[in-house]
Amino acid sequence: MSRSVAHHGNARAGADKRPVALPVSGTALLLIDVINDLAFDGSDTLIAQAESMAAPLARLKRRANAAGVPTIYINDNFGQWRSDFRRTVAHCTARSSPGHRVSRRLRPTARDYFVLKPKHSGFFDTTLDTLLETLRIRRVILTGMAGNICVLFTANDAYMREYKIIAPADCIVSNTAADNDHALRQIKTVLKGDIAVSTRLRFHSRPHPPTARRR
Repeated sequence: MSRSVAHHGNARAGADKRPVALPVSGTALLLIDVINDLAFDGSDTLIAQAESMAAPLARLKRRANAAGVPTIYINDNFGQWRSDFRRTVAHCTARSSPGHRVSRRLRPTARDYFVLKPKHSGFFDTTLDTLLETLRIRRVILTGMAGNICVLFTANDAYMREYKIIAPADCIVSNTAADNDHALRQIKTVLKGDIAVSTRLRFHSRPHPPTARRR
């Protein structure tokens, strides 16, 4: 993600209040670069914005997990080619990391999946393709930071692979509000994604066909 100030915009995503129904089967929640130490000069504003994003994203993750939707963490390896995700989590949640509140709030559980990425897109040179295919995923809910960089790059690659894209506007932050609005507009208009806020997302299981009654 970009080491710069981030804000989350809505790109008019809040105008429509209708619920968005998402089948549990075939849907995955992707958290992009949310495990982050945010240790760089001028990060105070970014930290405040990321903490604001973390609250609705944590609630969305809880609802998704309760419904049976798999969660996949897609995280930068920070150029550490011997890095392991557990070590990254430990570092980012330590009190010495400026972004520890965000990382702690969104800390992965044992049931979650993770993918380490070397570049901007979650698909480039990673195992994400194979994981999504194994889980039989057809729809991805993209969240995290930065919306105009890593989230958008991942969305582009998801679109090229013909995944349905959901990008809840309140669960994405970018370098500026304008950058975030632009990214959301790109996802909505070019990538045919849904940018409904997270509270509008409703997970449901397809009903089983009725069993014939014995006479």
